[in-house]
Amino acid sequence: MQNNIRAIIGLGNPGHKYENTRHNIGFKILDALAQKFNVSFRIKDQMEIAQAEIDDTKVYLIKPQTYMNDSGKVLPELLKKGIKPEEILVVHDELELPFGRANFKFGGSAKGHNGLKSIISVIGDKFHRFRFGIGRPQDRNEVPDYVLSNFSQQENVENLIEQNSKEIYEFVKLN
Repeated sequence: MQNNIRAIIGLGNPGHKYENTRHNIGFKILDALAQKFNVSFRIKDQMEIAQAEIDDTKVYLIKPQTYMNDSGKVLPELLKKGIKPEEILVVHDELELPFGRANFKFGGSAKGHNGLKSIISVIGDKFHRFRFGIGRPQDRNEVPDYVLSNFSQQENVENLIEQNSKEIYEFVKLN
């Protein structure tokens, strides 16, 4: 299946308070991708956006600045540019995967992820996802605090961010 990714959206929450939280792994991976592409983000409307080029194809890197629950608000801008849902890759944290494990997926439900719920409410569920495993606390009631907690030094998240940004780069380049 030809992916033709034209936009990569990293999910997270704006502001210094959330910068290093598990929920912000999408932002962190997009920052690493921007370095690989040698591009910088600029503020436009309700997002930080950068434009990269892979093999003569424009690829937008987007970090919504709307807070997680309203991530879908940036999508009308992409739709106006003629970008279809199946040309979008969303990078997000995933409670259902063990910490550090990651994978690509196409379509499916939000499984309780509010950022994905917001996106699905705007464009449906037929888009690509890069799911970065953050693990899950044993007690369901701890999930809200857990996703907003910082990574520990032992988790060595910087190496994982670098490794996963390379995987995404290759995925986009090859498709």
